[in-house]
Amino acid sequence: MNEFYSLLLGLVQGISEWLPISSKTQIIFASTLLFSLSLSVAYAFGLFMEIGSVGSAVVYFRRDIRSLFNDRKLLVFLIIVTLVTGVVGAPLYYLTDKVLQTSPYNIGIPMVLLGLVLIGTGFYIRYSRTTSRTILSLGEMKFKNYVVIGIAQGIAALPGVSRSGMTVSTMLLMGVKAEQALRLSYLAYIPASLGAFFVTLILSRSQVDTAIRVIEPTGILIAIAAAAIVGIVVISYLVKFAKTSRIYVIDFVLGAIALVLGIIATLLAPQSSGLS
Repeated sequence: MNEFYSLLLGLVQGISEWLPISSKTQIIFASTLLFSLSLSVAYAFGLFMEIGSVGSAVVYFRRDIRSLFNDRKLLVFLIIVTLVTGVVGAPLYYLTDKVLQTSPYNIGIPMVLLGLVLIGTGFYIRYSRTTSRTILSLGEMKFKNYVVIGIAQGIAALPGVSRSGMTVSTMLLMGVKAEQALRLSYLAYIPASLGAFFVTLILSRSQVDTAIRVIEPTGILIAIAAAAIVGIVVISYLVKFAKTSRIYVIDFVLGAIALVLGIIATLLAPQSSGLS
């Protein structure tokens, strides 16, 4: 049964990571339900599980990664966004981890806010299809654009906040085309999530050890492998859909999903007491 539950965890991670519905939150829900992990342990485990999704991104964007040193603009973009993400995200992770060990945290509220942002972004994209607007390419981005995107990605360290939702919405509102926004968001995910993985090992080693002990090493490997394989399929579909003229539909649908899940999470917010 442990192996089956681990497979379910991998499917949740592999699908939700690339959708703007906060994979951390879905992993918190799934791991507390399936393995009875405490909130602080589930939170650390949610970031730990991102290593499987990193595998998806590395495989899908392998050509972009190989050409990095020949594309100075993309390389600079990734370096600056990653540094800003670390400066913003690491302290937020540390503080949130402490909060989850001592007091309740309602993960539904940021999900509700994100849902509203996504729906608003959908309206913006729909409106922009009927009016002329300035299209911002990577080559035209400035340092301030990189910083804002990095801040958006760093804020996603909070439970309930979707990394892809934050970064893609930010770039769309800047005027970046949907296909390009997804590509840049997913590429920026690779170094950011590798950093998050190692941060959990450094700052939350006891929580990670607890998760591994409960789920067992074999279960962890099954979950990571499932997340990597499923993620490749999801990325492929989303990138193809982003090329169509109805990309705003994704924002409407996923915004509504995030809104509903956020409301449910708010109403059923688990209480934290003496979590470890």
